[in-house]
This record gives sequence, C-alpha cells and structure tokens, in this order.
Amino acid sequence: MVSNAVSPSSPLPSSERWVLDVIRRFEPIARSDLTQHVDLAQQSVHRIVETLVGRGLVLTGAPLKRGRGQPSAVLELQRDAAFSIGISVNTDSIIVCLVDLACRTVEQITLHEPPLSRSVSLEAIRDAIDRMIRRNGVTPEKIIGIGFAISGFFVPGGGINAPEPLRDWSLVDLKPEFEAYFGLPVWVENNATTGAIGEKMRGAGLWARSFAYFSFNYGFGMGLILDGKPYFGSHRNAGEMRMFRPDDETENRPALRYLIDELRRNGVRIDSVADLKERFDPAWPGVEAWVERIMPQLDRAVNAVTGVVDPEAIVYGGQIPRELGRMLIERTTHWGGWRYGVEQALPKLVLSEANVDPAAAGAAMLPLDAVFFP
Repeated sequence: MVSNAVSPSSPLPSSERWVLDVIRRFEPIARSDLTQHVDLAQQSVHRIVETLVGRGLVLTGAPLKRGRGQPSAVLELQRDAAFSIGISVNTDSIIVCLVDLACRTVEQITLHEPPLSRSVSLEAIRDAIDRMIRRNGVTPEKIIGIGFAISGFFVPGGGINAPEPLRDWSLVDLKPEFEAYFGLPVWVENNATTGAIGEKMRGAGLWARSFAYFSFNYGFGMGLILDGKPYFGSHRNAGEMRMFRPDDETENRPALRYLIDELRRNGVRIDSVADLKERFDPAWPGVEAWVERIMPQLDRAVNAVTGVVDPEAIVYGGQIPRELGRMLIERTTHWGGWRYGVEQALPKLVLSEANVDPAAAGAAMLPLDAVFFP
C-alpha cells in the first residue's frame, strides 16, 4: 500500500482529503492559494500540506513570487504514489484502465470479445492488468483497489440485474467473488454512476459541481453528481431510467441497442455498439426515424431531471457517437420555465468532456475517492 499505511481500511482524514482534492483540481497550485478553496486557516492548511508531503502524496516545487510577501511553494500530486484499476463491462467489450493518484489514465486496454462468460472474461481481465502494471513499472503494493462498472440495476443481496447479453454477470454478488479472485478491495457500481464519477474527475465536473450524466450504451442510464459528490440512492439505483417510462414504451427509449436494430432493418450492417460509435454516419437510413421516435422520452428525462435536481449541466455520454450526441442536444426541448417574459435558469446540455472512457476511469476512481478524496 501507499506510505504511512494509507489504505481502504484507513483512509485519510477528511481535512487532508479536502486539501488533496483541491490540489488535484487546480494543480499546479501555490500553497498560499489553497485557502481560497478550503474553509481552513492558513496555519492549518500549512500543517496539512506538510503532512501530505510527509506521506509522499504531494510534491513541492520551486516557490512562486507574486507581489509582496514571501514566495509560496507550488504544489502537485505525487502521481505514482498510488494507483487504481478500473473495469467496465459492456455488452460487446471490456475496458480495463490503470489510473494514478491524480486520476489520470496511465493506460487503457479494450478487450473486444463479448463478455458472455464471467470466468473466461475474468482471466482475460487479470492478464490485461498484469500486462499494464508490468509495462508501466507499477509495484503491486501501490494498487489500492479495483472499481468495477456494469450496466443494470441493483437487486436485494448486492447483485446486478444486467442486460440479457450479460446474463452470466447478473443476480450474483460480484464483490466477494472479485475480491477473492484479484486479492484486492473491489467496488462494484452501475456504469452510468461510474461514468458520472469519471466526468466529475476529468470532464465537466471540473466546472460543474452538480450535473446529471446520461449514459447512452446498449441501454440508457443516468448517474448523478450533487455538490461534487456521486449520489447513489437508498437502494443504489439513483438515476435508474427504467422508472421514467411504462413498459410498453421500452423500444422508444434512447438506448443504442434500438438504433442498431433500426439501422439493420434499413440495410446498414452494424456489429456492435462499439462499431456504431466508430463508424456512425448521420446520413444512414434509419437514424432520423430513431431520433424522432426517442426524442419524447429524452425530453421527458431532461425536464424531469431539470425540475427535480436543478443541475448546472446535463452531460450526454456513455458510448454515444459524438455527432449523434450533438444531434440529440440540438433537438432537446425544455418545457415551460417562462413567466412574465423571464425564463428560469436551465442546465447546460453538453457532450462528455472526459478524454478517456468515463465508465472505466470512473470505476478506477471509486477506490481513490474512498481513500484520498472527499
């Protein structure tokens, strides 16, 4: 584990996590500027920084001279102090990534075989992890844990009810099985929630403290970040989009599986969601019909989230092709909101700004969040 026995069983104190997160978000940052972002006295901040430097988590650079007063040291995270693994299981692929303390992706591997067999996939995942840590010179004791993301909703007992292609992963409490298999602490979450966490750390979350993350994948889900923190819900199913529509509207929801079906009916050969993302053409026959069919449900979701959560932004992410995401944003309609000629403040509708796979990177950030960040 990292220095001074920091581990999932003994995370940093809240004040240290707070300061460490500010350094992460604004690095490189002058030590004297930290008090602009944390409600702590300068003496307390100085003491916390010295503790973090002593733990080997923060680096101090050359002092920065600005105007009157003593120069202030520049602070950055010691990125190789700790690492985490993220795994995102999609219906047609598995993405495995290695993330450092600064929440930056060191390496990402995509396993293109559909994960139909859990045991076969776990072997492939372990091999990918072994290759990544060897290539990047990471010692095993610096890996604090594994975050695991999969689509579906939680059921009593800790299992996930995943889409049909992932039946072998469903209705099983995966956490103890994975911890025994990998020999590391494991966090299991819905991939829309981990997508939101990835966006929080490396995308729109750098400017929006509260946002909804729409995850367009084989299915359609949502993750929530409220005041800088992921919101999981009482049953860990916050953002479960299945609750937004009756069963007879299932095929009208903005899930990419139904776009693939529409394209195939129109003679466009698409192998998978990954293939759709890579080759998408807005001029394909069937695209316009699908967009028109799903827009009422998408509008319903946007307006429900706007009214209930009042976020700064709604992020269109997941595996959606960027051009398709732009099409949906342009056609999204906000309802009401006007009185006396004045419109209420509305969330920005934006494409994902994370330059990595947000679900896998967000999964990797679950252990880092649990140990190092608020």
